[in-house]
Amino acid sequence: MPFTTHDSQLTTMNVLLIFIRNPQLGKVKTRLARTVGDVEALRIYNLLLDRTRRAAQGVAARRWLFYTDFIPSADNWPESDFQKKIQHPGDLGERMESAFREAFLAGAHKALIIGSDCPELSGALLQQAFDALDHADFVIGPTPDGGYYLLGMKQLESSVFQDIEWSTETVRSKTQEKINAAGLTCAELPVLADLDTEEDVPEGM
Repeated sequence: MPFTTHDSQLTTMNVLLIFIRNPQLGKVKTRLARTVGDVEALRIYNLLLDRTRRAAQGVAARRWLFYTDFIPSADNWPESDFQKKIQHPGDLGERMESAFREAFLAGAHKALIIGSDCPELSGALLQQAFDALDHADFVIGPTPDGGYYLLGMKQLESSVFQDIEWSTETVRSKTQEKINAAGLTCAELPVLADLDTEEDVPEGM
């Protein structure tokens, strides 16, 4: 049974920011599509969206769903569980910073951001991330390629989004350096892989 946005007082304190691409043929999982084709890449992306949605519904929080381009008239994300928005302009760092800023201005005590590329993400892990912010200023979910599948914080620290070479193996280390430079603490979640290439696709997906 998924949590609804009215389940507990936590939902007014915890905000989950979800960044997704509009699922359109030829515009998602482009690295994967190089070897499996656009149709198969879209099929897999829709499965990733399903897993991301179930994970998000498994944690008590306000859930803000950010599309890249437009909010479709019909999708699989119920409006009872998700407040739908469009990502702000700019590079990935600018878009994430804007989403976090909006969450804290709305009264969030804790905020997490996730994408839609991590097939092993779960509601329990999202709850673990929120809980980690009881004892640390930041929480990060590492990926094996040097990036992260989740970033969380208790107040906006803009430096973690600035002067980062996105989509490189230095993203997580540079982010950690900025957290350390600000004199803040960071908890770490288990390492999980993002799905980017054919080799990353789990068996049976």
